[in-house]
Amino acid sequence: QVQLAESGGGLVQVGGSARLSCAASGRISSDYVMAWFRQAPGQEREFVVATRWNGASTNYGDSAKGRFTVSRDRAKNTVYLQMNILKPEDTAVYYCAVGSRWVVGQQSLERHYDYWGQGIQVTVSS
Repeated sequence: QVQLAESGGGLVQVGGSARLSCAASGRISSDYVMAWFRQAPGQEREFVVATRWNGASTNYGDSAKGRFTVSRDRAKNTVYLQMNILKPEDTAVYYCAVGSRWVVGQQSLERHYDYWGQGIQVTVSS
């Protein structure tokens, strides 16, 4: 059993930066996949990024490429999402998720993730 807790959201200015954290409790295998998704009001949940806990592979969604960076601190069982040059369209609830295996080409599919955090709001405002 894995529990996830996101932190670091809030109100951010357009063009600013924010860093989200996802602390995991429970045993995290090196083969596990950590991911971030987001859901804007009235929209479906969207894939942001997935990374293997051992760092071997990372895959960014189109909305995150070039502006967002995922990293991990294995000693703290925490994965981070650094978001730069934020835009109003980045406003969403951001969710951390954990899956037990890396499925090539399918990291964006929610069904591959077994555990989800409660989500944290990020609001980008001018």
